Amino acid sequence: MTVLAEYDEAWAEQFAGMARALRTALADSVREIEHIGSTAVPGLVAKPVIDVAAAAEDLEAVARRDAELRGLGFVHEPAGPPGRRTYTRVVDGVLTHNLHVFPAEVWGGLNQRILRDYLRETPAAVQEYGDLKRRLAAEGLSGFDYTVAKTEVVQRLTDAARARLGLPSVPVWET
Repeated sequence: MTVLAEYDEAWAEQFAGMARALRTALADSVREIEHIGSTAVPGLVAKPVIDVAAAAEDLEAVARRDAELRGLGFVHEPAGPPGRRTYTRVVDGVLTHNLHVFPAEVWGGLNQRILRDYLRETPAAVQEYGDLKRRLAAEGLSGFDYTVAKTEVVQRLTDAARARLGLPSVPVWET
């Protein structure tokens, strides 16, 4: 079952604190760290998990910092989506953070950043997406089923966000 929470201003503070720790742990292996996902959008209902994106010139340089990331509680997830390094942080059995480290060359066109910015600027989209998430959670969907059930709306919103920037549509979920 998917557990959603109403937007909490503390999420931005939690991200900021973790971003400071990540900048230290990752040192010069990343150039950007941003808050992405639903917890980064004021007013949007979300699973209370902080999603973090980072841009790296060299993913192998990030891999060499895995011990430092483990010190913060992050575990590398080798089965994560392709084209990035993915880490999760679980505290007392509860997922608290996801970290996605992307190659710097894809940073400007990253769907996660583009959709976040669009949602921050488009209240009607926040309402539509939040309503969908609430309905799916109420239906008992979770995990991959929950994600798949959101695809049509997420794709449409992402397409609108990309079109606004003059960018073509690309699939929202990597295969």
